[in-house]
Amino acid sequence: MTVARKSRSSGNWWTVYGGPLLIGVLSVAGLLSALLSEGPGRYFSWLALGAPVALTVWFFARRKRD
Repeated sequence: MTVARKSRSSGNWWTVYGGPLLIGVLSVAGLLSALLSEGPGRYFSWLALGAPVALTVWFFARRKRD
């Protein structure tokens, strides 16, 4: 038998799609920075492209185990 989850209010558009959009924009900025810049832009690209990986690891580490 499955446990019913509490219904969340859908909220507005930004609360639903804001996080994924922000991660996507950060990834595109990191890719463009890696391709087009030298010096400090390279460091930004490492941070921008590492952020989605770090967020994924963080969320999976916080996930409750059944």
